[in-house]
Amino acid sequence: MEKILVFGHKNPDTDAICSAIAYAELKAKLGFETEAVRLGDVNGETQYALDTFKIDAPRFVESVANEVKQVILVDHNERQQSANDIDDVRVLEVVDHHRIANFETSDPLYYRAEPVGCTATILNKLYKENGVEIRKEIAGLMLSAIISDSLLFKSPTCTDEDVAAAKELAEIAGVDANTYGLEMLKAGADLSEKTTEQLVTLDAKEFDMAGHKVEIAQVNAVDTNDVLARQSELEQVIQATIDTKGLDLFLFVVTDILTNDSVGLALGKSADVVEKAYNVKLENNTATLKGVVSRKKQIVPVLTEAFNG
Repeated sequence: MEKILVFGHKNPDTDAICSAIAYAELKAKLGFETEAVRLGDVNGETQYALDTFKIDAPRFVESVANEVKQVILVDHNERQQSANDIDDVRVLEVVDHHRIANFETSDPLYYRAEPVGCTATILNKLYKENGVEIRKEIAGLMLSAIISDSLLFKSPTCTDEDVAAAKELAEIAGVDANTYGLEMLKAGADLSEKTTEQLVTLDAKEFDMAGHKVEIAQVNAVDTNDVLARQSELEQVIQATIDTKGLDLFLFVVTDILTNDSVGLALGKSADVVEKAYNVKLENNTATLKGVVSRKKQIVPVLTEAFNG
């Protein structure tokens, strides 16, 4: 049996890492030779979850075709967010909760996409459907993914299914979801030791919006001013990224985990699209985005519509 690598998107968040681990384990219990890997550094929030439930981080890879012929994608499908040589391997499966874009395969595949707040919520179903028990440590990681993606159930992406799955997983993991979740989010929001480059790339995704190249990075903070105090340095790094990648827009979003508002820092020749999309005025390249916490539901579709308009 050929080995299969399982991984989430570049600049991985907690869902990308934890769902890769959880799905690789499920597939292994079903008789497949799998290994979870990662396409970027582990952030502080994810490391807190891994440490809490005593699971090692997957190993880092940049390319996959030099190791395997077959892969499984979790928490993403867009090619620019995947392994550099994704076109050189066969995608056997995708388990995701995002829009489908820039994705096609030459072979049939298993594709599971649901409009829920987190990939781990879908994986909870897949464990049940296959009659496989979720062990405590894996349940803890899956719970962590849901808490992360839903901002402790406050994000508009959070569904009743996510809340129900989190309740089940918390019971298996033996933790209180709210108490554990807040500590995990705070661990992720401690950005004091991050370099400016790390802040900009920590959770960045590239998108094609009506033919425009857009990159959206997002960080969580307890106080957005702690991040924006470094605005001039951030702008230098962002502008360099725009120049290198030929981006039309780079939107850096700093989300306050306590107020559930964000501040957007927009640079690029299409920065005015942010003003159009949110009916705001950029002042010193920034604007407050009231109630905006979700890139998937409140940023990507809103900006895409603005570009199309």
